[in-house]
Amino acid sequence: MDPHPPMDDAEAQRLLTASAGPRLALIAESFARLTGRPLLADGAVSADAFWTAPLAILAHGTEPDPVFFYGDRLTLELFEVTAHQLLQMPSRLSAESVDRAERARLLDQVTSRGVIEDYAGVRISATGRRFRIERATVWNLIDAAGAVHGQAAAFDAWTRLD
Repeated sequence: MDPHPPMDDAEAQRLLTASAGPRLALIAESFARLTGRPLLADGAVSADAFWTAPLAILAHGTEPDPVFFYGDRLTLELFEVTAHQLLQMPSRLSAESVDRAERARLLDQVTSRGVIEDYAGVRISATGRRFRIERATVWNLIDAAGAVHGQAAAFDAWTRLD
């Protein structure tokens, strides 16, 4: 149960954009640097472009148990969470407990390689609905000085499993 009052779409966007701060641009910059292509087809990096993107974009920080600091509108819909809930959610909870070891292996590979493309795996929403993400790219958020600020993922294909 979310103790915060309901928010409209614009309020949720403002909260998540403020949470990401300069890391929002870093999500796009790191993606482009590691993959050689823009995250969004038109190369846009604005908060509005991210929010309305035709793909789920989400990112977590570098805490020992990383917590999401950004998710776009599609992310909130798929994971069935509010903006406040997402910002308090350890990213490990995006996978069922039986799938968390696989998710941890994936993140270790991303840490060492910088980026993994064409990832697929099962995720779970806050209400327990399972869905398989497909064609996901997962990458490190690394600034120009080489400092790591977390990891991000984006995907445009998913299948509801229940």
